Amino acid sequence: MEDRVDELLWVGGRGGMEADLVRREGIPFTAIPASGVHGVGLRTVVGLGRAVQGYFAARKIIRQFRPDAMLFTGGYVAVPVALAGRGKVPILLYVPDIEPGLALKTLARFADQIALIAEDSRAFFPTHPRLSVTGHPVRQGLADWDRQRAREVLGLSADLPVLLVFGGSKGARSINRAVIPLLPELLAEMQVLHLTGRLDWPEVKAARDALAPELAGRYRAFPYLHEEMGAAYAAADLVLSRAGASAVGELPLFAVPAILVPYPWAWRYQIVNAQYLARHGAAVILENHDLPRQLLPTVRTLMRDPDRRAQMRAAMQSLARPGAAKRIAEQLCALATAQTS
Repeated sequence: MEDRVDELLWVGGRGGMEADLVRREGIPFTAIPASGVHGVGLRTVVGLGRAVQGYFAARKIIRQFRPDAMLFTGGYVAVPVALAGRGKVPILLYVPDIEPGLALKTLARFADQIALIAEDSRAFFPTHPRLSVTGHPVRQGLADWDRQRAREVLGLSADLPVLLVFGGSKGARSINRAVIPLLPELLAEMQVLHLTGRLDWPEVKAARDALAPELAGRYRAFPYLHEEMGAAYAAADLVLSRAGASAVGELPLFAVPAILVPYPWAWRYQIVNAQYLARHGAAVILENHDLPRQLLPTVRTLMRDPDRRAQMRAAMQSLARPGAAKRIAEQLCALATAQTS
């Protein structure tokens, strides 16, 4: 790619965990007020007030930073920034889930280009003239793991299958609490790599410390992995997780069969993501309320059936689109170049 971005600025919301992640990558970060405008009464007034504050803060940032192009991936912050730059700065929307959230649906009318994770997402933008399927970008180095090295680094043996359990960066309490009482039965047949999130870590650590010695060696629990997350995927034979954007983007990259438990108390995007992978034969879906009853038999059935897991692995791999980050960067640079030429 000949064109390069000389300067980047990440605009996020106040109080989110993204600030630390962005700064860890050496990217300048600035925060503005942002909130959803929903509910009734005082909540609506507060939301509108923050949105207006965010709009004027975004205008100031755009005036000072003078971007040649803007990239949005959704969230409340995107709306005031996009409105502040509308008609002045080219806009690229990236849709990280199969179905766009409300913010991205709202901003689609302002976008010069929309990048999609999969062909199925085209149905949500039937009239937009510039759609492209780029796939899901992943951070550099995530896929630089082979199975043997990954298991060695994580302290896992080569002769037992591995169940990887995680719920996103903050964890998933209902998944954690469904897994903990089943650990003796799970560990009798497999190894469990459990990424708990920081909130539930004390509870999980107590359960780990109470395991019998012959089972404790098969259980690896961490509150969070960053550099070794690629190792976790590479080591796994089966994943149990929520169905956020990472499920649609990262599971295909590693071709890992999955049991997906969509988060039930939010917008339906996780349900649509899970249905997409299940429809292609790459995953099975468990409802959150069914976890206590269905988790153990579902995991056992899949772990005891290597042929079915091989079919799911092939289906998952068929959905992978490596090189997504490069394709998105090329589109962003093209918009910026057109703006300055």
